[in-house]
Amino acid sequence: MVRDHAASPGSARQLTGLASPATMWCMIAGDAGNLVAQMRRGVLPYCVLAMVRDKERYGFELVQSLASIDGMVTGEGTIYPLLARLRRQGLVETTWRESAAGPPRRYYRIAPAGRDWRPDRLALGR
Repeated sequence: MVRDHAASPGSARQLTGLASPATMWCMIAGDAGNLVAQMRRGVLPYCVLAMVRDKERYGFELVQSLASIDGMVTGEGTIYPLLARLRRQGLVETTWRESAAGPPRRYYRIAPAGRDWRPDRLALGR
């Protein structure tokens, strides 16, 4: 049972769908895996921006670094779309460089707007 903070003090009700704005309606028993995925997705842009803040990195390097962090299960299908959004929103800048080990690589570095980014100023999911 989830306590509804909008209900009268001392009362509790089970949430069954739409909830009042003051409730934690997304926290449903048995949905912990989805909650973890949502938390990971929410923190991922911060991780990527922090990783390219002081050093340019290419996409697959970011994938490998994030995969090495315990609990940060992510792959190319998550990172590359995120990098594209960050680039479109002006939070990261890119350059192409030749690679001795294969095709050219796109390197990402933080843009001035990315250094000052706050989630209330710019929606990452759009």
